[in-house]
Amino acid sequence: MKLNDALARTVRCHPDKPALITDEGRSFTYAELDERSTRLANALTDRVGEGRCAVLTINDVSAIESMWAGNKRGVSTVQLSYRATVAELKSMSDTADAEILVFDDHNVEAALELLDRDAFETAIHAGEEAVDHSDVESYEDVLDGADADLDASLPAGKECAVLHTSGTTSVPKTVQFDQDQLWYGAIQPVMEHGIDETDVALCTSPWYHMVTTDAWLYPHFVAGATVVLHSTFEPEEALELIEEHGVTGLLAVPTQLKTLNDIQRGEGATYDTSTLEYIRTGGAIVTENLIEETHEHLSEHVYNTYGMTEAGPDLTFAHPSVQEEHPGTIGKESFTWEIRVVETAPIDEHPDPEAEVDPGERGEIIARGPGMSHEYIDNEEASERSYFDGWLRTRDVARVDEDGYLYIVDRVDNMIVSGGENVYPAEVERVLGNHPDVTEACVFGRDDEQWGQVVTAVVVVPEGVELTEDELDEYCLQHDGLADFKRPRAYAITTEELPRSDTGTILREQLIEKHFD
Repeated sequence: MKLNDALARTVRCHPDKPALITDEGRSFTYAELDERSTRLANALTDRVGEGRCAVLTINDVSAIESMWAGNKRGVSTVQLSYRATVAELKSMSDTADAEILVFDDHNVEAALELLDRDAFETAIHAGEEAVDHSDVESYEDVLDGADADLDASLPAGKECAVLHTSGTTSVPKTVQFDQDQLWYGAIQPVMEHGIDETDVALCTSPWYHMVTTDAWLYPHFVAGATVVLHSTFEPEEALELIEEHGVTGLLAVPTQLKTLNDIQRGEGATYDTSTLEYIRTGGAIVTENLIEETHEHLSEHVYNTYGMTEAGPDLTFAHPSVQEEHPGTIGKESFTWEIRVVETAPIDEHPDPEAEVDPGERGEIIARGPGMSHEYIDNEEASERSYFDGWLRTRDVARVDEDGYLYIVDRVDNMIVSGGENVYPAEVERVLGNHPDVTEACVFGRDDEQWGQVVTAVVVVPEGVELTEDELDEYCLQHDGLADFKRPRAYAITTEELPRSDTGTILREQLIEKHFD
């Protein structure tokens, strides 16, 4: 099934139901969203034919309408990060062959510079700020001047979206998805959370990421639910929106959950989150402490998920009911996936799909399913490393327990070799993260003449808390879940938050440079 057909069904069934509510109080029914996105689809086709449209906005109505318009055109919407540099944005747009840009008030400066660099010949501005540029049109004027009935030539194809990997360890890679692939992705969260037309979902994470696009926005639109659009994450505003709109679903990475929990248990005002029926998290280590705190302060219905841009929304999920007996698990394979944990291979070799590890052992996750992508755009070398024989290589190491539940251990390329022993940072971070005085931790290896590498940790503690290296060392020694050779031999203790990407991935290189170089 094509995603556009699923969205059309929603409009037929729920034309007068609110599809979008903004944090500024604007509201759009499904019929209104349908008409406005049709006008945009026609307007884009008039201007660039079958050319792709890039979008550079915060969580704005124009971004959502651009996504819908791309489906109606059958031409990919190129989803750009507003946190990227202008040089990165130009590279992304060039690689994706985008011909026109939609941008908002938040990104005027970057958009005009992209025009000056000839990244686009024309652009459309969605916002109130005055923009004086001969190649820029007003978004609302463009919609007003376009036909409300979809052009007979559309859809021109079956494309849906061009997205980008996080790029924390390399230049972001560009991935294209068609409407069949993202329909498979969108239907998974509908089944995972039991989403239906009575639900109200808060969208506070950046719209342009795969997890927000296909694990959150599209599933709720396919189900006919209402999306409350939060421009950018502000924790108190997010809690206010949950209370005001009776939000039933929240997508939040672990760092966001920690911030929301802190507010709820603080001395100031707290917010009513009793309507929350499902919280979706992932993208970083989810500790037992975080789950317990979230149960106490937000909701008992926390789903831990695991995925990657190349795969669509997610590969696995853990239902809240399994987490008490299987703390820290990412669950089992989601509905349209086959997952295998196989013997780890070197980065420059493909793993053997038949070499599955036994329960209790560790190996690399590989996956295949109808919603996965099949290559990177204009990056044959990277494609050959990640896609092989119908499988997607994740480069994530996992342990499988006796009941078949998976636990992420770490990335293949993060592994530390110390004294001939393999140490995965994530398992050490999980132990440190459960210390009562530790907010978060990052572990990595540093070169050492004697040991090859030494296990090193940066540990974050709250303001006013005194915690020493000796106390942390004793904690690790006494912890029955951490072998002695895996404990850190050097620490940096700080009150500053760890630097992260907007999907929650720790930026290790920045930490090493700051604390140990």
